[in-house]
Amino acid sequence: MENIRKRDGRIVAFEPGKISLAIQKAFLAVGEKNGDLTGKISGQVVEAIEDTFKNSIPDVEDVQDIVEEKLIRNGYARVAKSYILYRQKRADVRDAKKLLRVHKDELKLSVNAVRVLERRYLLKDTESNIIETPAGMFRRVAKTVASVDRRYGEDAKKTEEDFYRMMANLEFLPNTPTLMNAGTDMGQLSACFVLPVEDSLRGIFGALTNMALIHQSGGGTGFSFSGLRPSGDVVRSTRGVASGPVSFMRIFDQATEVIKQGGKRRGANMGILRVDHPDIIKFITSKEKEGFLDNFNISVGVTDKFMKAVENDREYDLINPRTGESTNKLRAKEVFDLIVTMAWRTGDPGLVFLDEMNRKHPVSHVGIIESTNPCGEIPLLPYESCNLGSVNVSRMVSDGKIDWEKLSETTRLGVHFLDNVIDANKYPLEDIERISKNNRKIGLGVMGFAEMLAILAIPYDSEEAIKTAEKIMKFIRDESVKRSVELGNSRGSFPNFRGSMWENNYRSMRNATVNTVAPTGTISIIANTSSGIEPIFALSFVRNVMGTQLLELNPIFEKIAKDRGFFSGDIMIEIARTGSLKSIPDIPGDIKRVFVTSLDIAPQWHVRMQAAFQMYVDNAVAKTVNLPASATMEEIRKIYVMAYELKCKGITVYRYGSKARQVLVIDGLRKEEEGIVADLEFSGDTIMGECTF
Repeated sequence: MENIRKRDGRIVAFEPGKISLAIQKAFLAVGEKNGDLTGKISGQVVEAIEDTFKNSIPDVEDVQDIVEEKLIRNGYARVAKSYILYRQKRADVRDAKKLLRVHKDELKLSVNAVRVLERRYLLKDTESNIIETPAGMFRRVAKTVASVDRRYGEDAKKTEEDFYRMMANLEFLPNTPTLMNAGTDMGQLSACFVLPVEDSLRGIFGALTNMALIHQSGGGTGFSFSGLRPSGDVVRSTRGVASGPVSFMRIFDQATEVIKQGGKRRGANMGILRVDHPDIIKFITSKEKEGFLDNFNISVGVTDKFMKAVENDREYDLINPRTGESTNKLRAKEVFDLIVTMAWRTGDPGLVFLDEMNRKHPVSHVGIIESTNPCGEIPLLPYESCNLGSVNVSRMVSDGKIDWEKLSETTRLGVHFLDNVIDANKYPLEDIERISKNNRKIGLGVMGFAEMLAILAIPYDSEEAIKTAEKIMKFIRDESVKRSVELGNSRGSFPNFRGSMWENNYRSMRNATVNTVAPTGTISIIANTSSGIEPIFALSFVRNVMGTQLLELNPIFEKIAKDRGFFSGDIMIEIARTGSLKSIPDIPGDIKRVFVTSLDIAPQWHVRMQAAFQMYVDNAVAKTVNLPASATMEEIRKIYVMAYELKCKGITVYRYGSKARQVLVIDGLRKEEEGIVADLEFSGDTIMGECTF
């Protein structure tokens, strides 16, 4: 027999070696020693195929049926079952992909990755037909971003190949707008923006217009509303009274709702109000009613002075931003307790530590930080933008050890990529282009950290994990700085270098900031890894993809389960009921310890992990402390205080079930389902909603 028919109808050469490999994998999956059995059984399979298909060409499915039969006849029913399970899983994946419009996937991405790419990233024609493949998308991005090298007399073609390879291998991915817009007429490549809101109708509605332009281009916006006069304050031009920051935030929220209907993804905002603003109580309680300010994350901007007043149970002054005068006093502890209560009830507000952000701001001589991007990982000056990218550290492990050489190479390429994005970018406003190029901020971070720990057999909630986090991020920081210095030497420093923090230690520096840790959201779905530095939320769950339910299993856990010989369909289904291994008796104890999931981890480990990364990050670290429904207000209070004491730049918590709308539901909380059910774009970073960046 010379040929075989593939599933797509193509006739190709028959390769007996592939049968041997498939049988060998089936034996390994159940921990069976195969010795020379692989050759023996594959020989029987080939002989049976030749006898059965003397005058015809077999299909792939025909061959697989014969493999199953020969395994069973030779007394290896357990191996045959493993082989059958694998076939069924691949069949489910193929059936799901048939529903998608991406008919060519050279990179063999997951079904969910292809679905996300189809919905948001891949280019379409005027009739919404997809006109590029995932590989074509990466080529488009690599070519556009690498072309900047020509401006500096560098080899753009080699850089393009390097950029393409690390994206196609899912070792590094840039933020969503770069993937969507590179090489298009839109050309806006940044994810994160902060816009000023001036205390006048012209200033407020000017900011609203600018927000609309940014959202239309795929970016997210952060605002400080602290400069707006409080409700009830005088408006001299009309002899009326001001309505206050929260009322204007509602207008921004409604505009975002309208704009997102025609965009590729939902708009997102961060709203921040200083804790000493007279309307702070209205702000803290603004999201008490679900559905209000849905397109905002909100955080209270707290100061060292306020936190000391909380500690010492003292009052503090509320300051009218229009006059600079005190209007009232509040008991700090009561305000802090209200923040905790609302965070427990609704997931908002978080905290932003303004003094810590400004102490560590590398270009503090240029201006004061008042706000961040929507997810809190990029503190930015008014009109600044930032480009993000993440190294997939789960792919930086070789032979059970961190591959430092590969990590160095990927980090250096990532810095080069993000610096090029600044020049390749088409900015939505001249003010944004000016300050973005003056400071050239970038944010290279990580994703897949929890999966990397699992590969290394390190529990997330352990001292070894904290030390690993510090070691990884310090290495990335050091390599990022080295590369930025090199680019500064060859291309020139960022214009605001003089007077910056960097001037004290380096003769040149290309970028005012180099690192961040983002909640990688949809790009971690594309990379099929865990989000940012979050722990794995659920090891197995059911995902709804276009009406088809797919049982998803963490690939690292699946491999180890097969290697250790306890993998079975029944166990996987049982895990999918809660996502955790905690109550499943047939899982070895050491595996349970390594694969601890988010809600099984004590809150202090979440905060300590965030602080470990923050030590070596010049921007900030986005992380959600996901808590079980049983978490108490006292636990949230301790989390907030601990984050401040460990010098995090911000902190967010989410107690399971505190919002009616979640992207992941556990234990039949939807009556029609059983087990964990995840929406399409659940990425494991937070269960309260998608992170689109």
